[in-house]
Amino acid sequence: MNEQITRLGFSQWLADNSLPAIPKDFTIARVISVNKNSYLISTGTSDMYVELSGKFLFNSDSTLDLPTVGDWITAQIFDNDTFGIIHDILPRKTIIRRKAAGKKIDYQLIAANIDIAIIIQALDSNYNPRRLERYLVMVHESHITPVVFLSKKDLLTPQEVEARVHDIRSMLPDLEVIAFSNSTDSDIAMVRQYFQPQKTYCLLGSSGVGKTTLLNNLLEQESYKTQPIREKDGRGRHTTTRRELTILPGEAIIIDTPGMREFGIMDAEQGLDETFSEIVILAEECRYDNCTHTVETGCAVKAAVESGKIAKERYENYLKMVKESAFYEMSYHERKQRERQFGKMMHNYHKHHKNGK
Repeated sequence: MNEQITRLGFSQWLADNSLPAIPKDFTIARVISVNKNSYLISTGTSDMYVELSGKFLFNSDSTLDLPTVGDWITAQIFDNDTFGIIHDILPRKTIIRRKAAGKKIDYQLIAANIDIAIIIQALDSNYNPRRLERYLVMVHESHITPVVFLSKKDLLTPQEVEARVHDIRSMLPDLEVIAFSNSTDSDIAMVRQYFQPQKTYCLLGSSGVGKTTLLNNLLEQESYKTQPIREKDGRGRHTTTRRELTILPGEAIIIDTPGMREFGIMDAEQGLDETFSEIVILAEECRYDNCTHTVETGCAVKAAVESGKIAKERYENYLKMVKESAFYEMSYHERKQRERQFGKMMHNYHKHHKNGK
């Protein structure tokens, strides 16, 4: 491994799983940002816009096959390192994805090869444990370590801040939770020490929670524009308009993401189990193995809700996400099956007409 790509986060895992198969005339690079028809990549010594090869596009069946921010790719570089063609994506160690926004039943890629996902919630009207649970499901499903940053702690008393930190830790005792204020130098110094060189972090959260302000503080300069929240509803305006990879002064790698208000999940069984582990453990005590924890007698989960051991809101959010994940997963696989059947039909049609000539 050369020093340039190591600085971008190229790890021993990636080397072990990719290097022997890379052609000698290909260059390893990392995707910095994704545009409509091109990608900005970095080789560690130069940045350039590149496009996908025709073969790559032809072999791509879904959005999951396309590069996203944080991906490592192989490319042929031309014109004195000013342009290139992507030929392949190296194996992904991790990938964060969610259901595509709106009615479309498909995945949207958020970022790849993330070591730690930082979920940011503000301690004002943005604070929402149920939304936090959704983020945690996605991160756990991606096999990524989650950390919660609670911003705007200067708006609450120390006792109120501690109470909310305690509420989150009561849900997941092993979850690291850090409260801070973007306007306090000592807090920024504390947060800055959290980031390690060559590790890749991803900032996740709604608009207006202070992600962009935090990134500017970590960069020690106003590199990204910020916007005030709307007074009438306390909601933030979108500042970050696309996902983008940045290297901090201490050589930690950070990916900022646009605020996500709509956050559908699909195919997230493991993420649900890890985020709601106490429900999964209690489910082993239910009378029926296939208990849905809704109407059955002898349900240990319902009993825990009735006794106050599990908060009713947390229980209802769990049931909602289980149903949502299963529905979208089924719909996704049904759509893929129809697409395969249509592709097979068209293949047979062309084959028949070709043989008939």
